[in-house]
Amino acid sequence: MSSGTAGERRTEPRGVTVVGTGLIGTSIALALREHGVDVTLSDPDPASLRLACDLGAGRPLDEADTVAPADLAVIAAPPDVIPRVLRDAQDRGLAHVYTDVASVKVSVLREAERLGCDMATFVPGHPMGGREKHGPGAARADLFLGRSWALCPTAKADPGAVAAVTELARLCGADPLVLDGGAHDRAVALVSHAPHVAASAVAARLLAGDATALALAGQGVRDVTRIAGGDPAMWEEILTHNAAPVARVLGEVAADLAATAEALRGCAEAADDGVDARRPAPVRDLLERGRSGQGRIPGKHGSVRRPEYTVIPVVIPDQPGALGRLFAAAATAGVNIEDVRIEHSPGLPLGVAELYVLPEAVDTLAVALSADGWSVHPGV
Repeated sequence: MSSGTAGERRTEPRGVTVVGTGLIGTSIALALREHGVDVTLSDPDPASLRLACDLGAGRPLDEADTVAPADLAVIAAPPDVIPRVLRDAQDRGLAHVYTDVASVKVSVLREAERLGCDMATFVPGHPMGGREKHGPGAARADLFLGRSWALCPTAKADPGAVAAVTELARLCGADPLVLDGGAHDRAVALVSHAPHVAASAVAARLLAGDATALALAGQGVRDVTRIAGGDPAMWEEILTHNAAPVARVLGEVAADLAATAEALRGCAEAADDGVDARRPAPVRDLLERGRSGQGRIPGKHGSVRRPEYTVIPVVIPDQPGALGRLFAAAATAGVNIEDVRIEHSPGLPLGVAELYVLPEAVDTLAVALSADGWSVHPGV
């Protein structure tokens, strides 16, 4: 371990063992490797381990590595097995400090206590970054940049262990947030677990859609259902481990949807009777509350009030490297792309990249991209 600048005590790991080379474990390893950390990897699936190593995430853990414990071990495994893997790692003396990445905390802590794990060296964690894809092939070193990383130490946790896991999160580009395990589970039920179920419910309706309906699918339905592409087995495990908080949120969502459906049925019946009832109050109420709630989501760098970005549509060819060239042109113009969304029309050899930039940068970027040969459509 090494300390940071004067006045700020930092505990930077020199050696980290990652147990589990899926999306999260491999992404953590890749982020640490960018900071020169010596990373060893372990996974019961040899193919997953080999791919993670080939990606540069680290080297396979061997017996020689267990002689001298790593500074820190990350247990990147499903909630069901984390306590057993943790106890085994501690019995082997794999590291001085241990953390996990499970998206549920109360059940993991309860079982770890029951198994007799050393809670002084265990600091439960949950990096709030992910993708609908899984496995080491989907891993990215920047997966946690600007994301929150929940730390849920118990009262038994050693302060040095908490400091070590805090620095791990910072090295991965995340913002550490310390909170109680129960508070964590209630929070993720609201912002992660229930939204996944809601997205799955919307996506499940698409099974009944015919080819014509699906051909009309635009970015809206893609945005709403994107996370429904996650691994069902993994999500079933997560949801059952956080059942009560998720059920409460889903019950509230269901009540809102039921009230809206009832209002719309009344609207339709009134229309059939020749009565104008096009503005049912429950519908407007839900839409207004939804817009207000969406506006509370922290934006870039954690700011509660997000800047009002301007969107510049740019036509891009469906060719390898096209998006990279577009970003390079923006960088040459000295303009930061705050966000990007891509609309691609099926059957056409091109798409539209919607570039989100600060309003004062619009003219600069539009002129620079046009001069570089791009088809730019500001104001559309």
